[in-house]
Amino acid sequence: MISFWHVHAKDYAKEAELHPDTSIKGIWDEDEERGRKEAELRQVDYINKLDDLLGMKEIDAVVVGSPTNTHKEIMMKAARAGKHIFTEKVLAATEEKALEILEAVKESGVKLFVSLPRVYDGYTEAIQELIKSGELGDITQTRIRLAHNGATADWLPQHFYNKEECQGGALIDLGCHPVYLTRLFQGMPNRVTTQFGYVTKKAVEDQAVVTFGYNNGSYGIAETGFVTAHSPFSIEVHGTKGTALYGVPDKRLLKKIGSEWEEVAIPSDRPSPFSQWVDHVQRDHGTDENNALALDLTVLMEAAYLAEKHKREVEIGGR
Repeated sequence: MISFWHVHAKDYAKEAELHPDTSIKGIWDEDEERGRKEAELRQVDYINKLDDLLGMKEIDAVVVGSPTNTHKEIMMKAARAGKHIFTEKVLAATEEKALEILEAVKESGVKLFVSLPRVYDGYTEAIQELIKSGELGDITQTRIRLAHNGATADWLPQHFYNKEECQGGALIDLGCHPVYLTRLFQGMPNRVTTQFGYVTKKAVEDQAVVTFGYNNGSYGIAETGFVTAHSPFSIEVHGTKGTALYGVPDKRLLKKIGSEWEEVAIPSDRPSPFSQWVDHVQRDHGTDENNALALDLTVLMEAAYLAEKHKREVEIGGR
């Protein structure tokens, strides 16, 4: 385990402990006190230096939960040490850094998997099937919202508002999910605009709206924030022939093609990103699809922050 900085690092550690084919052999953390505490809790060794952990022959792979601004250095070191990598999103804050990581991974032949969990949820698969089937017609708009009250209720760690470590605020953390789902449903956009909010006056945005524009006239809206008490996770997909809704507010998928709303069956979730990564390593399967989506997520995030910085629309060309 490399760092317990991210709030999901403990979740990944638990998965590593519970998975029948994995176990934790060592922990390193940029915060030594935190790392030693986690190591003691799990009765594993705390390793003083990252290079020493990466040099351990009994370690085949690493889970990265470190600050976003350290991802490039840590993952390139891990790849060159021959360690498979599972990492919290985002892969990196800029396309340039993400490409450097991916190149190091390719050269070393290790398996990299980025945690994009909502890709593998059943409702996502069901919505993709609706889009693919043509039932909704040509997609004209999507709107995806995921928000909580982590800032206003003060349960997020304070370092989540450190701009240097996080490389952003609500958007680059929680907002990843609406953004990569927009990309999944509509493809890569051509233009990006943003609106950031600073309700709690933190150094980083605590809520954000990103609009993705497409040359065919359609658009996608991604909404996120740390300042809403009871905001449901919701998805809207609108087309020329019909509409699909999920989570408004119940965890049901509805479609309307004719005059009536119909409930759509949601398949079971696919295995977790961690379990999929382990399977890819064991079977020596490629992770190109996950890596490509992770790269696109970084491209969209970089464009969104540039749009906010310069208060203008940013062209990204589409893919």
